[in-house]
Amino acid sequence: MSTGRDQRLADTFVSLADTLVADFDVLDFLGLLTERAVELLEVDAAGVILSDQRGGWRPAAGSSEHAELVEVLAAQTQQGPCLDCVRSGEAVTSADLLADTDRWPLFAPAAVNAGFRAACALPMRLREEIIGALTLLHVEPMTIDDSSVTLGRALADIATIGILQQRAVRREEIVFEQLQAALHHRTVVEQAKGVLAEVGDLDMNDAYTLLRDYARAHQRRLSDLARDVATGAADIAEMITWKAKAGA
Repeated sequence: MSTGRDQRLADTFVSLADTLVADFDVLDFLGLLTERAVELLEVDAAGVILSDQRGGWRPAAGSSEHAELVEVLAAQTQQGPCLDCVRSGEAVTSADLLADTDRWPLFAPAAVNAGFRAACALPMRLREEIIGALTLLHVEPMTIDDSSVTLGRALADIATIGILQQRAVRREEIVFEQLQAALHHRTVVEQAKGVLAEVGDLDMNDAYTLLRDYARAHQRRLSDLARDVATGAADIAEMITWKAKAGA
């Protein structure tokens, strides 16, 4: 492992562990988890599903629009590596989703159509409590190597501990409310992406990237900015102009 990667890994663990801050936001936190997983594990995309605390599982974050789509497909079909993962509490892999249509007859073809051929789902768990799964995705069929799986487990574990610890220590909200809030914010983000896509003539992935990058550049929570965009309180024209200047 290179020194540069060592440093990025250390920075990632520090960022994921630092949840005891006043402006902690689960949505941004999970977004960071998926983006760093892609960077550090050399996979093409990553996504997270969370428990809705009522026996269901819902998409919560993705490193890209396509990664989020895979989690949506899993939730809709109730199939796939991430669903098997949260049910069993163990890692579930597919080196070639095209060859696993018997295993997941609805999910596998849909995931392949979304552009992915391999997947590895890792549980987000603390002892017996499973709150979700981190799914690593490849566009080509391949087996994700053991070292990446081990590191992915570590990222999922520390993210889980961070979420549970943050609420256990602060006692401002119970974990149920925290996860429900994250899922609600996810819905608002989807609405904001739709607004930006229509007004700015963008595809959904570019709309999400604009929303995320603008929030970071202006030190705003993603969920707060998304709410303003969805309700018309944000200056969308200014955001589009900022995007053009930033990409120049």
